[in-house]
Amino acid sequence: MSSENLHEPAELLSDETKNRHRALVSLREELEAVDWYQQRAEACTDPELAAVLVHNKNEEIEHAMMTLEWLRRKDPVFGAHIATYLNSNGPITEVEKQAVDGGGGGAMAAPGASSVSLGIGSLKGAL
Repeated sequence: MSSENLHEPAELLSDETKNRHRALVSLREELEAVDWYQQRAEACTDPELAAVLVHNKNEEIEHAMMTLEWLRRKDPVFGAHIATYLNSNGPITEVEKQAVDGGGGGAMAAPGASSVSLGIGSLKGAL
């Protein structure tokens, strides 16, 4: 049960946090299922069974995306990062730099959100 994975006592957590936890656990499970079905389909020697397994994998991807969309709608930080990275172009590792430098690539903060930063500054070059 997902509640067994809570890191704090459930009675100390808001419904919002517990629901987000449920979504994150579900997302993880869906992504694991995608991986399992892909491996099974690739290893399968029967083409008809392989097709069924790929179909099942694709259903799990749909479920994962529905959960990710729920997270986007409910959590402004998820929403901001999804807006930044999804459907972006060019090297993925450059998207953040472009967004932070104001060079495009999406917004880093959702409308009404004060900031995505934790206010601790950049750790780049700290080593």
